[in-house]
Amino acid sequence: MGPSIRRALLAAAALLLCSAQAAEPVSPQCIVPAASGGGFDLVCKLARQALQEAGLTRQPLRVTYMPGGVGAVAYNTIAAQRPAEPGTLVAFSSGSLLNIALGKFGRFDETAVRWLAVIGTSYGALAVRADSPYKTLDDLLAALRKDPDSVVIGTSGTVGSQDWMQLALLSRLAGIDPRELHYVALEGGGEIATALVAGHVQVGSTDISDSMPHLNSGAIRLLAVFAERRLDEPAMAAIPTAREQGYDVVWPVLRGFYMGPQVSDADYAWWKDAFDRLLASEDFARLRDRHELFPFAMTGEALEAHVRQKVARYREMARDFGLIR
Repeated sequence: MGPSIRRALLAAAALLLCSAQAAEPVSPQCIVPAASGGGFDLVCKLARQALQEAGLTRQPLRVTYMPGGVGAVAYNTIAAQRPAEPGTLVAFSSGSLLNIALGKFGRFDETAVRWLAVIGTSYGALAVRADSPYKTLDDLLAALRKDPDSVVIGTSGTVGSQDWMQLALLSRLAGIDPRELHYVALEGGGEIATALVAGHVQVGSTDISDSMPHLNSGAIRLLAVFAERRLDEPAMAAIPTAREQGYDVVWPVLRGFYMGPQVSDADYAWWKDAFDRLLASEDFARLRDRHELFPFAMTGEALEAHVRQKVARYREMARDFGLIR
């Protein structure tokens, strides 16, 4: 075989490899691992719109719902029963990583899936109905000091969840035992907002992105956002931070996606490339802003390392609160 033939064969093989890597997965979907209306739902719908408007997918992401265990059902399903689906993304948040740290996803830890991309971040927040007697964070904390069981607090998940943890950090600083508070476990930010507006709970320990539609409608107020400083968005600029009210609690909420552990390298690379291009786009930045998320972009190996670091940190926090040994 002459050199020219070998070069031609190598070029053809390289072309086939690139074609395989560039093939768009069939019937792409994004699984929301909770009830509709919360942050997981928001991030799936944001990705669907952004990928399609950027021309990165020919078929729109189909958004499906798999609630249960605040992400546990979806995580176990993808890790054990559907590990190789090339077109399936699952939304996750910092709360998902905290649940992994606590062992709430069963036998599966942070190495059980392929972490794909984070496309933005939000912050934790405390919400009340518009007609609530609690006008400030100090009003709420005074009521909790007087009778911790008297205020019904809606959280996504049970003791140890992300919503529980941000409130536990605040309570500890205020001299209140977080284990004495009256929690109601709900399935995601959408259910928290619904329960709050309906009067089933008096406080929602939640996420600012989940809260904005109800804040804009006038149905709720936010007593505090767990951000480093006041947020720049015009609709959020009037919301005080917990820190400025004397309680140094900061809780960022990552928003992103993972895939099954047996998804091929070529399919994983296709999605990673799509998100890398998307996250570098000014059009996406404007769209992300309209969805009330803040800049945070990370994909591939960098995200894998970041997830490991976050889970390790959450395990330390869980031990500190006596949630795990």
